[in-house]
Amino acid sequence: MTEQQIRELQGLSSSEARQLQERFGKNELVPEKKESFLHKILQVISEPMFLLLLIAAVIYFILGEPRDGAIMLVFVVGIISIEVIQEWKTDQTLRALKDLSTPKISVLRDGMMQIINSSDLVPGDIMFIAEGVKVPADGTVLKASTLCVDESSLTGESAGVWKVVCGDKAAADEESSPCSKEYWRRDYCYAGTLVTQGTGAIRVDKIGPATEYGKIGQEIATAPDRPTPLEKQTGKLVKLCAGIAAVLFALVGVVTYFNLPDHVGSERVIESILSGITLAMAMIPEEFPVILTVFLSMGAWRLAKKQSLVRRLSSVETLGAVSVLCVDKTGTITMNQMTVRDTWSLNDDGERLIQIMGMGCEPDAYDPMEKAMIAYCEAQGIGRELLFGGELIKEYAFTDQTKMMGHVWQNENELVVAAKGSPERILDVCSLTDQERKVAEHKIREMSQQGLRVIAVGQMVLAGKEEVPDTLPECRLQLCGMVGLADPPRESVKQDIQICNKAGVRVVMITGDNGITASTIARQINMPNCDKIITGDELNQMSEEELREKVKDVSIFSRVIPEHKMRIVKAFKDNGEIVAMTGDGVNDAPALKYADIGIAMGKRGSEVSREAADLVLLDDNFSTIVDTIKDGRRIYDNIRKAVGYVFTIHIPIAFASLLAPFLGISPASLLLLPLHVVLLEVVIDPTCSIVLERQPAERDIMDQPPRNPNEKLLTAKILTKSVLQGLVIFGASFGTYFTMLNNHPDQASLARTMALAIILLANLVLVQVNSSNTDSAFRSFAKLIRDKVMWMVNVGTIAGLLLIIYTPLNHLLKLAPLSWKQLILAAALAVVSVGWYEVVKGFKRWKRT
Repeated sequence: MTEQQIRELQGLSSSEARQLQERFGKNELVPEKKESFLHKILQVISEPMFLLLLIAAVIYFILGEPRDGAIMLVFVVGIISIEVIQEWKTDQTLRALKDLSTPKISVLRDGMMQIINSSDLVPGDIMFIAEGVKVPADGTVLKASTLCVDESSLTGESAGVWKVVCGDKAAADEESSPCSKEYWRRDYCYAGTLVTQGTGAIRVDKIGPATEYGKIGQEIATAPDRPTPLEKQTGKLVKLCAGIAAVLFALVGVVTYFNLPDHVGSERVIESILSGITLAMAMIPEEFPVILTVFLSMGAWRLAKKQSLVRRLSSVETLGAVSVLCVDKTGTITMNQMTVRDTWSLNDDGERLIQIMGMGCEPDAYDPMEKAMIAYCEAQGIGRELLFGGELIKEYAFTDQTKMMGHVWQNENELVVAAKGSPERILDVCSLTDQERKVAEHKIREMSQQGLRVIAVGQMVLAGKEEVPDTLPECRLQLCGMVGLADPPRESVKQDIQICNKAGVRVVMITGDNGITASTIARQINMPNCDKIITGDELNQMSEEELREKVKDVSIFSRVIPEHKMRIVKAFKDNGEIVAMTGDGVNDAPALKYADIGIAMGKRGSEVSREAADLVLLDDNFSTIVDTIKDGRRIYDNIRKAVGYVFTIHIPIAFASLLAPFLGISPASLLLLPLHVVLLEVVIDPTCSIVLERQPAERDIMDQPPRNPNEKLLTAKILTKSVLQGLVIFGASFGTYFTMLNNHPDQASLARTMALAIILLANLVLVQVNSSNTDSAFRSFAKLIRDKVMWMVNVGTIAGLLLIIYTPLNHLLKLAPLSWKQLILAAALAVVSVGWYEVVKGFKRWKRT
């Protein structure tokens, strides 16, 4: 829409919009429900771990130990606080991501065009819609330029509706008047419908539930989210551990009962239950759901900062498995900064070629190619007045089928059809001799081999009473010539292709451009198989089986229309590949949905393609896609590390709780009482969900093939490593405790303190050792040396340990102060119990070299 047309409209002021929003609310089908603080606390308390904590606190009170019961309740409040804070941070992150991904719309506010969230629309706003936009509210059509809307989502009618301006006399004279009493009006646009062609200005009338779509769409808006594969896996792991905990709870309770002959009655039963609860608390890895939510949400937030907006969190877990990356050439691999580099006229009339080329463009061009053409016309002294000064009689819209477009202009006594488009299609409707066609085809090939995008230009001058053809293919054009436009590859693409090759990610170029041009660009960026091309016409002739075989070694698809993309994605998926697909047009939406990862263009993409996609590329840059895949691998890798860490650190806690009763150790002398298990949980949660989430990607993460999407989160390799590490830490802590207890039976508190110190300090070392599968702990630590959060966790844990050992808290927690020699010994044992794995990593590094 031109500036003149915008000035003719009268929109709202910002203050009027605020007042109307207070009156009508947000433009949302269902208002966002904010969970209350109390509801969050109740959700946390209802988890099995916290129910066990509360039961343990009650048992302490029953046993006549109110001090221990009170301490347990203090710990319960502490852990609940940590959980609620983490949930609050996660909610804030997800809300910020939601705000980023909210559909935008152009409106007229304060006398100028602004882009706002569509949820902020109010009745009275003037919104501007264009091809690819999903209409966000109901409203009256004020201005329309070849505006066609697909209303099938409301009416069930597949044919597009051509919109008119209410009050337009010519339209009112039609048999179906736009202001008639029909329910679905032609002078009105409806929320939830799709603009398939043209532009328009709409005055908003109804928003949210008041719209026609709102009356039927609330069930869609409130549909529950399905659990992701990762959520299902972690859920199964927690249930499995909970089941094992329940069995061992009963077993330990029975063993403890028979080990307490000196206790009688209910006290004996309660002590037995307490021992069982201690083990159950140690066995349930309630951190798993927290890890998943925190890692995915924070990972998505970090991706957004890198210009890659995640619309569905579940897609983050799929990123690391992508094996085929299907991308558009223009604007993704190339810079989308077109310039006219070469022109060739058939009859040596270069000025006429340039003029007809410009007349075939939209006056308010937004397409980079048309902008480049108009700029070239102006540079050659052919201004807009000459190009667009006449009367526009008719428009032939570009379609994927015709691959050409045109305008019919009345200039004084001359009626001219100015057309441009794919050389193959333009030549088909031109009157040419065999020699002229041969020369033209040679020129097309010559320009294409230079990597230029070739556009053919044709004209048809109509006699005075000659009727204007209904469609462009009905015209008999005269070929004016060819225009070659340069759109060079982005500087970083060559390196990105190399990274993808190393990472086992195959890059496939899909373009509507000429195959020779695409092949030349592919050769410039060192794309494999750049000499093998499948055209859209060839694809139409192939069966599904033939296509599946062809895609195994073909990396360029040319003259492709959006409908072909679905077949290409399906062929790759049938071959067992995990496919990421980019798209920007309305018709790309089905392929984006069908791909494992749909990637929409943020700058030039339609609203429909963005809604269908899993990711939105905010800068339309190929390098951002590669970085996103790398970060997706990092996030999944760190989730695995965190899961392995949780298993490792739970083993010494669980085994200590399990073994002590079988060795006949009295409940009062146990290594870990429920309050100590809770104390360890306070350390474990922030360690894994904060420190490990922040770990950078492994140096060789893009030198490895994509992960198998069917591979379990907790593999046999990870489980074996976790069990070995956990058993060594258990051996160091329980061995020290048991030895000290045998030598000094009356110093159970001292033995317990020593073991607890070993576990807590081993926990800190374990995070550094397990933060990288290849790099040493020193290198891993150096990567985050300036990270204040990591320092807070580490220093906080050490300060907390010193606090509970050397202050009156030690008595409350049934601990005893350690001598400096004992503390140094505990630290040494902690380092050795985890540090042995550094030798294993060093051996692996040596083996690789």
